[in-house]
Amino acid sequence: MTRLTILLTLLVISFGAVARDADHGKWNADIQAFEVSDKANPPPANAVLFIGSSSIRFWKTLETDFPGYRVINRGFGGSDLDDSTAFADRIVAPYHPSALVIYAGDNDLQGGDSPEQVRDDFAAFVKKVRQDQPDLPIAFIAIKPSVARVALLANILQADRLIRQWAMTQKNVAFLDVVPAMLDAQGQPKPDLFIEDGLHMNAKGYALWVAQVAPWLAEHAMAAEDKRRQNAPTP
Repeated sequence: MTRLTILLTLLVISFGAVARDADHGKWNADIQAFEVSDKANPPPANAVLFIGSSSIRFWKTLETDFPGYRVINRGFGGSDLDDSTAFADRIVAPYHPSALVIYAGDNDLQGGDSPEQVRDDFAAFVKKVRQDQPDLPIAFIAIKPSVARVALLANILQADRLIRQWAMTQKNVAFLDVVPAMLDAQGQPKPDLFIEDGLHMNAKGYALWVAQVAPWLAEHAMAAEDKRRQNAPTP
């Protein structure tokens, strides 16, 4: 390999890294909209925070799906895992959540990230948010199999395996496996769980997610809130 070839290769790698980092800026308007909304209508303290990509953004029934919990939805459609990490100081830290549920990853894979990169991006997200809340319970909803992205199914399953394995080595990090219930007997995504685009879910699809998230919240969110109250200064 010539020096010129080596130099060009390094430039391509460097440019790709810079472009990936700079790409976060396209979400500034979405994040600013959250901040404007928070000023007009302050969100509840110590709520359960749901963040991630469009499957979170379109989850409009959180309050009724999880009665008894204060919830905040900070999903921004089309985002990758590393976008949530980049904006964690603005969409996680200000809320001091009692628990956090995140869904992201299939946009990452669609964009060309490897399953290993998705796993590493989730690990980086956990590290970032726990700078402010070291004991924050975090749940990762498994990357869903969808009709629109069935070509990615092998990578989706591999990324989920890697994230599950990593989560098992961490304290208070859960992997919520929604995948088995979303696949048919042939191992293919069930079409009746999705709206017309084959990517985003309908009420039946979200009901499967609720079945996974609710038991985790019952165990972790309530425990975190009780601990907070015990440690709160006496008025």
